[in-house]
Amino acid sequence: MTDRVSSATDVGALALRAVQQPIAQATGLPNAAYTSAAHFQRERDVVIGPTWAGLIFTDSLPDRPYALPVEFMGVPLLVLRDRAGELRVFHNVCSHRGMRLVDAARDTAAAVTCPYHAWTYDLAGRLRGTPHLGGVNQHQCPGFDRSQHGLRPVRSATWMGMLFINFSGDAPEFDDHIAPLRARVEGFVGMGGWPELQAAPASEGLSLQVRSNWKLAVENYCEAYHLPWVHPALNSYSRLEDHYCFSDARDFAGQGSLAYRLSEVAGTRLPRLRHWPAERLHEAEYPALYPNVMLGFQADHAFALIVTPLAPDLSREELRLYFAGDGATDPRYADSRSATLAAWRVVFGEDVAAVEGLQQGRASPGFGGGVYAPGMDGPTHHFHRWVAAGLERGITP
Repeated sequence: MTDRVSSATDVGALALRAVQQPIAQATGLPNAAYTSAAHFQRERDVVIGPTWAGLIFTDSLPDRPYALPVEFMGVPLLVLRDRAGELRVFHNVCSHRGMRLVDAARDTAAAVTCPYHAWTYDLAGRLRGTPHLGGVNQHQCPGFDRSQHGLRPVRSATWMGMLFINFSGDAPEFDDHIAPLRARVEGFVGMGGWPELQAAPASEGLSLQVRSNWKLAVENYCEAYHLPWVHPALNSYSRLEDHYCFSDARDFAGQGSLAYRLSEVAGTRLPRLRHWPAERLHEAEYPALYPNVMLGFQADHAFALIVTPLAPDLSREELRLYFAGDGATDPRYADSRSATLAAWRVVFGEDVAAVEGLQQGRASPGFGGGVYAPGMDGPTHHFHRWVAAGLERGITP
């Protein structure tokens, strides 16, 4: 491994080793990790690409044959839902000359046709039509095997109404990837509690454009240290001293509360998860599933938030709420669902202002990554070490 020194546009081996030190001696990721376009692409390829990243919520597509173009860190992707409801992800380019296939979301009866030369693909990505391939009115050509020229797939999986992708194609099976997090959450929801968590309509979710690097949103979510100053209302009933941190797994870390009482403060009356332990009624946990999914579990609801990296200094946050059984859709609970969303809208709105300020600070040559508060920043350091490990693997010897 080379000992390159990080510059204004690069994060090299010396900086990564500084991140990997014990927390009391470690230095955070340098400014270039939040501002450099070259580093942004490098993270996509060597940090995010080899694992499972959250792409979209599955309710972004209606329950009918549909094509949805999505861009992820500069890569044009295409999500297709077929007649059976199965979702598949492909690179959104024609295998002929690389034309973008779909430029806007739309219904699609049975196929996707390239607007350049009308090559046609079915909803499983197989090449079906090649007009004039061998000459005028010669739609086939000896030696050309259509089966070898379908859309290039992107490995995908669904969980909790989210569609995940693995760019590299060689990450562990998704069920194995998610197993440690599932095991931790089952300490609250129980092994039989997952089917109870039903997503509220997308119209009862939240979408935010954030002028900051995606990592700052994750870092901020991992810790409760900022509560008294950034979230005074939340801190009034779920105080800093009521929180704890956890960072004992490979692909997630976060914080929890021993005194979460939104239902009492906001006056909500929602069904509770049946398997939630009675002695932990006021406990809640907030794991950040690396690289870009943030989760929250409370006795009467849960949420998931996907942070989509758009540029080195721009991200989008999409939130969905989940409730127990018919609490997700029954009109009787509409006011309580609205109050729950309103409370989280305030919290995440306050976080936006915080992470945008952090991004602005990354323009200063007077900041070199900062330090960690050993008693408070354990999960943030854990996340930084996870990022740094991926970057180190991507350094060419």
